[in-house]
Amino acid sequence: MKESPGVVDLLGVLAYAELSAFARMTEDAATLAPSLTDRAALSELAVAEYAHFRLLRDQLAELGADPEEAMSPFVAALDGWHAQTAPGDWLEALVKAYVGEGIALDFYREAARRLDPPLAKLVDVVLADEGRSQFAVERVRAALEADPVAAGRLALWARRLVGEALSQGQRVAAARPELARMLVPADADDQAEISRMFARLTEEHGKRMTALGL
Repeated sequence: MKESPGVVDLLGVLAYAELSAFARMTEDAATLAPSLTDRAALSELAVAEYAHFRLLRDQLAELGADPEEAMSPFVAALDGWHAQTAPGDWLEALVKAYVGEGIALDFYREAARRLDPPLAKLVDVVLADEGRSQFAVERVRAALEADPVAAGRLALWARRLVGEALSQGQRVAAARPELARMLVPADADDQAEISRMFARLTEEHGKRMTALGL
């Protein structure tokens, strides 16, 4: 028996998000990491993202959905976000991995709140931090201690990342109504629920900025 379109959409967008994160982190590790230690650390995080992709791909197949078909509606939006937010240096790459990816994953957590327990557990595993926070926070804070002036530039960069992520999320939700209904159920007060959701997203974003020292 196939799952509902909304569930397949959620797992599909998550699967492509994880596959994209793997590819971007691998590229950043190779081109932007300032040391072999940093390259190895980011590569390890990329490997974790790919493991998450495989879990989602296998779950989609188990539910009777074609993984490629499930991911394809989200390729343009996610590729567009990555193209518009290509980091210019190592610190921007770290902020993107922590703040930019973080706000995107928060969206998926919101939708996952309405999944059945077994699938919700899988999404929890996929959205696990895997050390991304500690890796980014330690390096960004150390860099800001050495060069406090960089804080302004990185704060602006983080603001841009979140703005682009929210815009892409809105476009995806508008194009995939079944997925949008997982964010805001049909029987809910749309405006009130959306306001609460954005309040939660904003709160989590604020915590990340504070952690980075921005």
